[in-house]
Amino acid sequence: MFREDTKPANESHARNIFLSSLISGAFAGTICDLVFFPIDTLKTRLQSQHGFMKSGGFKRLYQGILPVMIGSAPAASLFFVTYEGIKEFLQPNVPFHYHWMVHMGAAATGEMVACLIRVPVEVIKQRKQALLGDTISSLGLKTLYRGYGSTVLRDMPFGFTQMPLWEYFKFRYRQHVHRECTPLEGAACGAASVAISASITTPLDVTKTRIMLASTSAGKDEVKIVSMFRQIYRENGVRGLFAGFYPRVCGFTVGGLLFFGIYEQAKKTCQTIFPYTSSTRC
Repeated sequence: MFREDTKPANESHARNIFLSSLISGAFAGTICDLVFFPIDTLKTRLQSQHGFMKSGGFKRLYQGILPVMIGSAPAASLFFVTYEGIKEFLQPNVPFHYHWMVHMGAAATGEMVACLIRVPVEVIKQRKQALLGDTISSLGLKTLYRGYGSTVLRDMPFGFTQMPLWEYFKFRYRQHVHRECTPLEGAACGAASVAISASITTPLDVTKTRIMLASTSAGKDEVKIVSMFRQIYRENGVRGLFAGFYPRVCGFTVGGLLFFGIYEQAKKTCQTIFPYTSSTRC
């Protein structure tokens, strides 16, 4: 009898988490990508092997916005559906002092799933941002997923640090004020975690950008992560590995404030429509 009573409730709980994460992630991801697209364009051009001015300089800063408008919502939704789903499934069965491991694993899995959509969108977007004159049909599936490994390699460390830090900052703040975080407070915690994560992963982001902007005729060895990393260091040293550092970190920090603020508010609104009692707290 107990199983019969709880099964529908558990199914409703899981469905509501899914819908809340899906809608909140899509809404936050789309708005932030559109608002901060010019900064992302400048960062891409600063990291380009073709040079900043040859890649467009300060002109046509919204070049490549169309693929982002199409792919941003599903990529962000996939990440948060995966992240929140794994958290809800594992955390009730894991001691509290090991929750950070759950957050890291959930973030890593979420990034890998989201990159199935994010990578081809990034390839098309960045090649258009750098004003490379090729079309989607000329790229081919292999080129569209050329940067999958480097993107996952960049995004997994980003997620490893960003999401557990976000959860930790919120937890410590809740302890300090003795109440749940407001969406704005959760957003501030998110911005701090993003700033740290963006700083650490900039060299991986530069490597990923160079791979995605490489010629379609480039050999397999030329677009390997280690080979590209070494080439950047050989040509420009440490400074080259941190190309676009300031627009990336500053843009990500402000973007993180907006993103997590929208996500927290949208999630709070969704919970009034799809009510559930989360196993995790701010």
